[in-house]
Amino acid sequence: MTLKRLLIQNLRNLSNVDISPSPEVNLFYGENGSGKTSILEAVNLLALGRSFRSHKHKALINYQQASFTVFGKVLGQDHSEVPIGINRTQEGEAFFKANGVNVPSAADLAIYLPAQVINSDTFLLLEGSPKVRRQFIDWLVFHVEPNFFPAWKAIQRCLKHRNSLLRRDRIDSFELAPWDQELVSLTETIHRFRAICIEHFNACIDELLEEFVKVDGIKLSYYRGWDKDTAYAEVLSTGVERDQRLGYTHLGSHRADLKITVKGQDAAEILSRGQQKLLVCALKIAQGFVFNQLTGRKCIYLVDDLPAELDEKYRSLLVNWLNKMKTQVFITGVERETLLSSWRDYTDITPKMFHVEQGRVTETG
Repeated sequence: MTLKRLLIQNLRNLSNVDISPSPEVNLFYGENGSGKTSILEAVNLLALGRSFRSHKHKALINYQQASFTVFGKVLGQDHSEVPIGINRTQEGEAFFKANGVNVPSAADLAIYLPAQVINSDTFLLLEGSPKVRRQFIDWLVFHVEPNFFPAWKAIQRCLKHRNSLLRRDRIDSFELAPWDQELVSLTETIHRFRAICIEHFNACIDELLEEFVKVDGIKLSYYRGWDKDTAYAEVLSTGVERDQRLGYTHLGSHRADLKITVKGQDAAEILSRGQQKLLVCALKIAQGFVFNQLTGRKCIYLVDDLPAELDEKYRSLLVNWLNKMKTQVFITGVERETLLSSWRDYTDITPKMFHVEQGRVTETG
């Protein structure tokens, strides 16, 4: 999958941008605050329906404008073109379009433009909460297993109803029973989807870890959200009193995690900041490889401020792996030559260059 055309209106300081990206490598350079990251943000909005920088929609809209619009043309594996777009208003309304018709949610856009982001916030994958790592796992599951998202939505509804019952002063086991039954079925389904993807992921990651992070004892372990030796129906039954005291369902697939350790200890506490960055890069590259293996499709990569995050040696390593993947890449940086040298020195690709200045984007070669 590649983004053939990108139009942006009134997103942050980008008033009117219309570019035709290269299907290979696109480099955006300019001073800090010029709008480089907002270009990547626009692509991410098309890919996920949300920003990787802010959850507040008003912050995305250009000053004194009523809304922002991002439109793109996606070129599929079969060379067909699919127009997709998102519009978000000051009032919070969101409109999504794909193939010329309105679609109900951002998830309907996400299937057209799978994207991975590597930026400073990416390193929360190690330091952040289990929710961050669940989202990392579920990105792959969502794009590989079409039945995952309906099951995920259904389990959110089921948990909401069960938790509402748990918060009552008195609880009737007959009222809980149908929700428990549905929750068991959905939880086992989601666990099965995740476990299959994690198995493929672990088979791929070793080679990348060997090149990126030369540290012995790195291990990735999938925790499904409850004890692996106990049936989930039993977990709900024996834990109902605790759930009632807490007012919510404390175990299940909504508590799953990807535990990343070094010789049994939390990787975030053992690895240096530089090693953490390299490990996260390896994890992100592995996502793209497994996605390609399981679907035959390719995801795009958005890399923000590459020179600031990795030194020259490891920039070249990341560039080499992105080159191996033969996928579309969008990368930002301050200095043109620093960005360009990594590709010029280590690949035979001639990137398309864009200069970003005060919200204006100009192709320079």
